[in-house]
Formats: sequence, C-alpha cells, structure tokens
Amino acid sequence: MKTKKIPVSVLLAVLVSLAVLTSACGARRSAGTPESQPASGLPSAKVLYLKNNIHAQQHEKAAEYRASYSNWTSPGTGHVIVPVNTQVSVSESRRGLTIVIQSTKKPILFEFNEKTAGMKAEEYSKLILSPEPVQLNRLPELDRKGIKEGKAYPGMTKEGVRIALGYPAPHRTPSLESNTWVYWTNRFKAIAIEFDEKGKVKTVGR
Repeated sequence: MKTKKIPVSVLLAVLVSLAVLTSACGARRSAGTPESQPASGLPSAKVLYLKNNIHAQQHEKAAEYRASYSNWTSPGTGHVIVPVNTQVSVSESRRGLTIVIQSTKKPILFEFNEKTAGMKAEEYSKLILSPEPVQLNRLPELDRKGIKEGKAYPGMTKEGVRIALGYPAPHRTPSLESNTWVYWTNRFKAIAIEFDEKGKVKTVGR
C-alpha cells in the first residue's frame, strides 16, 4: 500500500499557523488573563505564611476559628493562637477574609471592616501574609518569648509586639510610628501599649 506524500508547502503553512496561534496565546496570558493573574488583589502564592500570630476564638461546636483585624488579644473562652509562620491559603469571603490553615484545613473567618480599617481586605492581607517565612532567630530573646506566648512584655521591640499580637486596630493606631498602640482584647475592651523613645515596650495596659 502506497502512502501519500504531503507537499512541503502544506507543511510550512501548518507550521506557520501553529506559530501564530502560540504567539497569540502567549500575548493574551501576558496581558493578564485569569491564567496568569488572580482576579482579586489577594496574594497569588498557593501557600503563604502568617507574618504574625493570629489571635482567634473557637466556640464549642464551631468547625472554624473566628478572628478580627482588630486582633482580640484575649477574647475569652476558646482563645487560640495561630502562630506566626503557619502555612495558610487565603480567599475573600462575605465578611472579609477566610484564611485556611494548611496542616488542618481549618478555616479562620477573619472579620474585616474596610471603613474603620481604612483599607481594603486584600491590602490588609498583604500586611499579615507573606510568600516567605519570617526569620525569628534575628530577634532578641525577649521578643521570641513574647511571640511564642502571644503576649507583650516590657522591653520588647515594636516588631516583636507586632508579631506577637498582630497589627493594632488601624482606627485606634493610624501609624506604627506612634509610641502608643491600642489593641482590642475583645469586642468591648481595649488596652494600650506604651513604647519608650527607643521603641521598646514601657508599659502594657490592663
């Protein structure tokens, strides 16, 4: 049985057509189609790391943790600390953000209010999430102790406090340059942490 030979001119035409199609697809991807860029402004890495402890609360029968951008540092019964450098993924939810702990697949429903936070949820997510883990060994021993326990101690640095307690509520502490940081312990009570001129904790409110 004889096989038909395909003319060289036809082969060249097919190759040229394939090259044009490949180039067009590449141009569409580089222009920002869903293949290359996520639709939202959330961090795009599949696995991220917490840049600070998340103070959350688990109710007795709840399948998830509840947390807030205001960082309830002592919310009461069911208080849990999800430690810095925990691997997580993130997505938007009706209330703000949902952060999922990779090791347990347990979600943290993150309450967020754009008006009082002064920023969008995706902006805040970039403050607390990173594609790389935080290097804690470079911090002073007292900072590492406070971070491990989720507490602020006199003598800790501002960075140590931020990692231990999270970011202070933006509507009460507009700038981290301030020497007074206000944290909510729960929905009804707030405490102030005072720093000295060297940026170390002087007093912790009760």
